[in-house]
Amino acid sequence: MDGNAGISLIFRNIKNPKPMNPNSPDSNYSISKSSNSGFLDRSQAGFLRLLQKEDWDFWKENGYVVIPGVIPKKQAARTADFLWDYEGKDPKNPDTWYRKTVPDMEMSELVNTGMVEVYHHQYLWDNRQNPKVHAAFADIWGTEKLWVTIDRANLNFPIRKDYQYKGFIHWDYDPVTKPQNVQGVLALNDQLDENMGGFQCIPEIYRDFESWRETQPADWKYFQPDVSGQRLTKVPLQAGDLLIFHSQLPHGIRENRSPDKVRIAQYISMMPAEPENQALRDWRIQSWQNREALKGYAFPGDPMQREKRFPVAELSDLGKKLLGLEDWEP
Repeated sequence: MDGNAGISLIFRNIKNPKPMNPNSPDSNYSISKSSNSGFLDRSQAGFLRLLQKEDWDFWKENGYVVIPGVIPKKQAARTADFLWDYEGKDPKNPDTWYRKTVPDMEMSELVNTGMVEVYHHQYLWDNRQNPKVHAAFADIWGTEKLWVTIDRANLNFPIRKDYQYKGFIHWDYDPVTKPQNVQGVLALNDQLDENMGGFQCIPEIYRDFESWRETQPADWKYFQPDVSGQRLTKVPLQAGDLLIFHSQLPHGIRENRSPDKVRIAQYISMMPAEPENQALRDWRIQSWQNREALKGYAFPGDPMQREKRFPVAELSDLGKKLLGLEDWEP
């Protein structure tokens, strides 16, 4: 899925949905819930920190927006190089790409999508606490008082006979409930070739969901909707670009049909902080301190616990607030 966690799913057991709680081992609670706060209107250009007025208008019309160059290309490349090294794979040797580093996840749709089970390395936190990344989400939400999601990264390899997956369109939340959330993807390399995988969506359904829903059977499934006949929008990105999309937007990760190109991304999103939710706050801080690789239906976890090799990521003043370690000023 893509920020599906594809790219940031509501990671739950789709067959047997159950409520989330911060002590549950089978969910990433930081990205599994709709925000308690609604979106505020920052459509006036004078109130926008990073987005331009035309960006805001595009977001409102299409349910997604691309903010170019939110992190430097060198920083994106540094993160990408780290992911290759973390997985023990050589970007110049395709024979190394398909070696399994973790067990297959229970959510079969994500098998072979290239999820990298790393959450707390310094480079990932450097991207999260980048002021431009925060400013982009602050524009969308209309408040700077945000918490960043704790999510992973992606090395999306070309498919081959013994390495298959099918790109599919879905929602991570039931769109009938009109979820108040956003999801995000940070490009760590150029993704201009539409054959190399990456984000795709259907803005037409986003714009007129109610009319489209009337065409669907009563037993339709939001995780596996029938979107036959719909035009798929494939979104190109360059290294350092940030894609933010509304959880009401049907989206997915497309198959990588290129002969030798790998799509590399980090999933980043933010939602209004909930300092009163002490259980969630404690869970987030503990996850950071212990470099915990999450486990669950959509998270196989890391049996090798490779993150334990690295020190606890250092947080900037902004990063401490984005984690929940320190409070935003009233």
